[in-house]
Order: sequence, then structure tokens, then C-alpha cells
Amino acid sequence: MRAVVITEPGEPEVLEVQKVPDPQPKAGEVLIKVAATGINRADLLQRQGNYPPPHGAPPYLGMECSGTVAELGQGVTGWKVGDEVCALLAGGGYAELVVAPAGQLMPVPKGVSLVEAAALPETTCTVWSMVFGAARLQPGESLLVHGGTSGIGTMAIQIAHQKGSRVFVTAGTPRKVEFCRTVGADVAINYRDEVFDDRVLNETGGHGVDVILDNMGALYLPRNLRAFAVGGRLVVLGLQGGRKGEIDLGTLLAKRATVLAAGLRGRPPEEKAKIVADTVANVWPLIESGAVRPIIDRILTLDDATEAHRLMESSEHIGKVLLRVI
Repeated sequence: MRAVVITEPGEPEVLEVQKVPDPQPKAGEVLIKVAATGINRADLLQRQGNYPPPHGAPPYLGMECSGTVAELGQGVTGWKVGDEVCALLAGGGYAELVVAPAGQLMPVPKGVSLVEAAALPETTCTVWSMVFGAARLQPGESLLVHGGTSGIGTMAIQIAHQKGSRVFVTAGTPRKVEFCRTVGADVAINYRDEVFDDRVLNETGGHGVDVILDNMGALYLPRNLRAFAVGGRLVVLGLQGGRKGEIDLGTLLAKRATVLAAGLRGRPPEEKAKIVADTVANVWPLIESGAVRPIIDRILTLDDATEAHRLMESSEHIGKVLLRVI
């Protein structure tokens, strides 16, 4: 099969499409003929040599895909050859074929094309498991999403809006701020022009927000704590602003706040299977009704992986960038 290979750690130019051996499904696994794969920031880190795949995962990039079931491993039930699926992966999505545990497969939602479905696994599973699972966002509570026009950001805005939360977002350009409003943000803040924590406190009468979904890490840590309501929950899913920061434990205690770390890739298959099942049960009806949709900036080809990584690093995109394989 053809797959995108990291020839050596480095810039996007190190990505190269090569012929590699076809994967074979083991017991409990499914072989997928890939239609498309989604680009994630973790892929950029892996390309740079800073995020090695978990033990046993394929060496190739790609943490999600869509496609058709090509072969069933021993003991797999509930799926058949030819089924259209999307899947959460530990790696290997930038390829014509990939193997995934059966529990990490999801049906393609009605109303979503097979290629577009590649935009769903990472965004929906991360948002549902972390914002609504671990952080327990409830109807009537407020959510602040940093990086509101990322794939995860656009999905978080839509689901939280549909679930009855007041949604705050930060974004870096007027175009992105306006886009966040169109998909359900109640308060959209241009972080280049405003101090987001000041705006949050002004908009909430000093109360603060209940849950924060943060892609920046250390840079925003003190300001996130300031923007918290009492009982606030911070979900850290990225470290674009650094990995080491200081936290005022006094503020944390006074606000009875919680800091949570997101992450799906390294979890055992049983945990991922539960997250996948919960996500399909809770998010798929919203997608199939048209209330929530995957936001896709553009669809490139497997041979365009270098261009796709450059685009992700520029942060000029809105929503997901996909690589079409078929």
C-alpha cells in the first residue's frame, strides 16, 4: 500500500509517500480501506520527533480516518465487509489501509459523506469525553473555548450550544471571530485586541466561566484561573503556549477549581471503545439532525501531506484539514 512516511524528524518536507507492507488485522481488529484521514496537531509533533506513537501503533501518521471495512479479524462481530465507517486510531491513517480495534469504529452518520466523516473521530470523541464527561459541562453552565476555529474548537462550540451552554471563544482574526459566532458562540473574543479574562469577567458580572477548553497550556494558565467561576474545570488539550507554567494554588483552592488533562491516543482500547460508544450515542443524533456538522477547511490528497502540514502550522485554516486517499 501507499503511506506517508517520516523520512527523518523535521519540517513538513520530510514527509514522503512510499510503498510499505499492508497491515494485517489481528483478533478483535478490523482492516479499513481508507477514504480520507484528518490532520491533527499531534501529527505535527510526531513529524518533528516530539510525540512518538504508542507501543504497538503503526509508525505512520494519522489518528483518525474514514473508509470501508475490508477485512474482519477473528472474533469481530457487529461489522461486515463493505460497511462505511470512521475510526479513532493510535496511528496509521495517512495510508491506503489501516487496522483498528473493532471498538474504535463508528458508523458514518447519515447526511455526512464518507470523506467528510474523517473529520469526526478526534473532534467528537475529545469534546464529548473531556468537556461533557470529565469536566461535566451541564446545561445552563458556560464554556470558554480557546482556539475556537480549530477542528476541536468548532465542534465544542456547536455541541455546547446545542446542549444549552453559554459559549465563549477566543480567536485571532476578525474573520475567525465572526465564524465562531455563526456556529453558536455567544461571546467571541479577538485575543489580539482584548484581554480575554477581562472580557469574560465583564460578560459574566464577575462570576467567570464554568469550564475552559484550552489549547495553549502554560501561557494561559494564570489567566484561565482568573476567568474561572467557583467550581471551574480547566481541560488542557494542547501546549501551543508552552508546557511549564506556575499555578497559584491559593486561587485554585479559593475557587475549588479542577485541572484536567485531555488525551485519547495513549489510552487502552477498552477506554477508547467506551468513549467511542458514548460519543456515537450522544453526538451522532445531533449530527444526523443537522444541528452539528463537521467544519472542513479543505480536502487535499495523500500526496499533499507536506502542504497540509504547512497549512496547519500557519493556523490560517478554519476547522479540519483532510487528506483524501481514494
